[in-house]
Amino acid sequence: MPTVDSKDRHIALVVDDSPETLSMISTALEENGISAVVATNGHTALDLAQRILPDVILLDAMMPGIDGFETCSLLKADERLAYAPVIFMTGLSDPEHIVRGLQVGGVDYVMKPAVIDELIARITTHIINAKAIQSARQALDTSGRSIIAVSPTGALLWGSPKALRFLGEPIKHPETALTENKCFLRWLSSTSQLPASKASSFSFETFVLDYIGTSPSGEVLLKTQQKGGARPYHQLEEVFGLTPREAEVLFWLSLGKANRDIAQILSLSSRTINKHLEQVFQKMGVDNRTAAAVSADRVMHQL
Repeated sequence: MPTVDSKDRHIALVVDDSPETLSMISTALEENGISAVVATNGHTALDLAQRILPDVILLDAMMPGIDGFETCSLLKADERLAYAPVIFMTGLSDPEHIVRGLQVGGVDYVMKPAVIDELIARITTHIINAKAIQSARQALDTSGRSIIAVSPTGALLWGSPKALRFLGEPIKHPETALTENKCFLRWLSSTSQLPASKASSFSFETFVLDYIGTSPSGEVLLKTQQKGGARPYHQLEEVFGLTPREAEVLFWLSLGKANRDIAQILSLSSRTINKHLEQVFQKMGVDNRTAAAVSADRVMHQL
């Protein structure tokens, strides 16, 4: 059975309205080196998940108030929890319930009463897989790649952070904009007949998607790039020697955004924004936000 690194103690959020189930599963997790945090309802689970950012979530499908399916949907709406695998625990065995659990973002389904050894094995496997996927996608962003993956029907499955930040600007709701564009869907369908060496492109009003290839699991990989030249972020990176994130913070600063607003836009803490700006000021050779904003504005108006 695969094992997680014993030096890296993972956190599991266990959500169930049954105290007996919570006690049994949390004890088993702790005995197997996984820290357990428990919640008895969906609202508490959402609050805890946003604060602790668990590595895996065990979720009862049927609970009073908001059920497990709705809870899962709300969890997956938070970008910070996108990589946390959700395993449903329930006595419901009807196929429609299993399908619904997978449709709202679950990765697995365990029948109650849970067989502990099997549950631990599933949890361990999903944590390892989630960490591997997260590392691969973060590597794409670190290397400057702007990649998204869509299903054959155009549904947005995932994207490198850089790609998702970029799509959020020209397209308010990229997940629906892609699936509702018939021309794009026809082009997407044609890519299945193309080798990666003969990659084609699809042009939207403000950006272009380049076909890279199709993964073994059927995900269509696309590279995103802006029409008509480099993004302002890229120009700021090159001129001032900034990291992509520092350039992005500087860009929003140049538009007059306060630190709190920048933190909300980039889904970061205000403290993190402050640290980025300290590095930005040092690299630019300025000592305040006004001077930084003026310099950045001059660079972007040269585009």
